[in-house]
Amino acid sequence: MDYYQRACELKDETIANRRHIHTNAEVGLNTPKTCAFVMEKLTEYGLDPRACGHGVTATLGSGSPVILLRADMDALPMPEESGEPFACPDGKTAHACGHDFHAAMLLTAARMLKESEADLKGTVKFMFQPAEETFEGAKDMIEAGILEDPKPNVALAYHVAAGKMPVGIFMYNDKSTMMYSVDGFKIVVHGRGSHGAYPQNSIDPINAAVHIYLALEAIMAREVDPTKAAIMTVGHIEAGTAANIIPDTAMLEGTIRSNDKGARETMVRRMREVATKTAEAYGATAEIITLSDVAPLICDPKLTDEVVGYMKELPIPGLTPYPGIEASASEDFATIAEQVPSTFMYLSAGYTDERGAYNAHNPKVQFNEAVCDQGPAFLAHCAVRWLEEHQA
Repeated sequence: MDYYQRACELKDETIANRRHIHTNAEVGLNTPKTCAFVMEKLTEYGLDPRACGHGVTATLGSGSPVILLRADMDALPMPEESGEPFACPDGKTAHACGHDFHAAMLLTAARMLKESEADLKGTVKFMFQPAEETFEGAKDMIEAGILEDPKPNVALAYHVAAGKMPVGIFMYNDKSTMMYSVDGFKIVVHGRGSHGAYPQNSIDPINAAVHIYLALEAIMAREVDPTKAAIMTVGHIEAGTAANIIPDTAMLEGTIRSNDKGARETMVRRMREVATKTAEAYGATAEIITLSDVAPLICDPKLTDEVVGYMKELPIPGLTPYPGIEASASEDFATIAEQVPSTFMYLSAGYTDERGAYNAHNPKVQFNEAVCDQGPAFLAHCAVRWLEEHQA
């Protein structure tokens, strides 16, 4: 099958599926409407989908080798200001990271692969995953057996990219870390509340939390090797209910990201030590809760180069590779890549005009649906070609 030609024929359907998922955006692990829609479409296309944890899976073909194709499908808990007529109407949920594209493109790839199932030289396994944004979805589906029965030999995923760039660019890294680790943390500082007029009767958790924040900044300034990429961000601090009440607790939430294992270990260890000891210095205690624990995304060099070669076989106008991309954002596909040789690539879904002014996670971001023929073609063609090239 000419998968690019067929993907072009199915482009309107891919766009319709994308818009349906976009309008019905859901966040986190529980995405019942999205899962039901994915299962409905897979069934319509002739597959036999089933639940896998909080996600959906299906297989085509038989025997070895096995390739896993993954798409995430969760949205973000934020308002949408894109101006698109199919925006999510609830005012608090938005597909501002393009996961609606990923699910829709994998649905079309599944349809095309079903149409040519008799020619498959092995097995294609599909993974429709929730909760990428909360870094829970991949682990959830792994615990439910997505990497077993059949066990994938390799895995492939794409992610669309917004911004001021033309469709046709694809970005990858076959040499080093592509995306950073992420260790999310919550520090709950426990003190003793009091009337604001009598601070001597309190153990002020706000005072301790502020000093913890400043001490965490010092870790970055003085303890992390400046030749390593490392980021610690505290993005949420919360305490108190009124100006004249010293509360019992204060809370800080943040993330630690790095492309280096040693730097990551140092920052995580020192965050815990500094938070605990600083709280103690002010008479308080610190409870530290792990919110996420995702390794750096490192793609398998051999598989990545193979997939790049397969992609270049398709007659896509203006196809332009950008190797060596490294992003300080994080991606829980890294949890798959830790266990199975994997590759992950970005596909431009940007605009060169004013519609490309905003990037992912911005409420005004817009994604270019011109990518809706490329993504399915890449997924299906690369899966078929990899199976053909890796016969036992």
